[in-house]
Amino acid sequence: MPHEPRPVLVESAAARVLIAGQAPGTRVHASGAPFTDPSGDRLRDWMGVTREEFYNPANFAIVPMGFCFPGLDAKGSDLPPRRECAPAWRKGLMEHMPQVDLVLAIGLYAQAWHLGKTRGASLTETVAAWRDVMRRPAKPTVIPLPHPSWRNSAWLKRNPWFEADLLPVLRAEIHMRLDGPD
Repeated sequence: MPHEPRPVLVESAAARVLIAGQAPGTRVHASGAPFTDPSGDRLRDWMGVTREEFYNPANFAIVPMGFCFPGLDAKGSDLPPRRECAPAWRKGLMEHMPQVDLVLAIGLYAQAWHLGKTRGASLTETVAAWRDVMRRPAKPTVIPLPHPSWRNSAWLKRNPWFEADLLPVLRAEIHMRLDGPD
């Protein structure tokens, strides 16, 4: 590995919501806590939760596809999650969290793992089909999301339905699990 392994995840025996991201970036690797970067700020805004709610393991489990920072490519972008991490660790962790009934599948790697062959041909196609994805009979319920990175700001501008249609449902699903049904 390009850096000393420093797994960054939050396992929870209580949280009903699992945040399944890609892998820690440089800031998260340095901090040792998930989403301690501008992506985390955007994600919390999308979810409609405070930092305190987000980092409470009774509310959210955070298990990326790769637990450790995979390094940077020649252009300075994060490399993809290491291939061996999810097959080695993910299934066992998920078995220890049977209470999870909502997965936020952030990015292609998490969508591939949690949706398998039912995902679309592209991230946009998968996220655009979020209603169909949520209605699948398979449990837990999955909501596919783009990565909240600033690098996806152009994607968000090209897809205004994401904020207008998907985010209100995302927030309602999150708060139903945090607050209980009204």
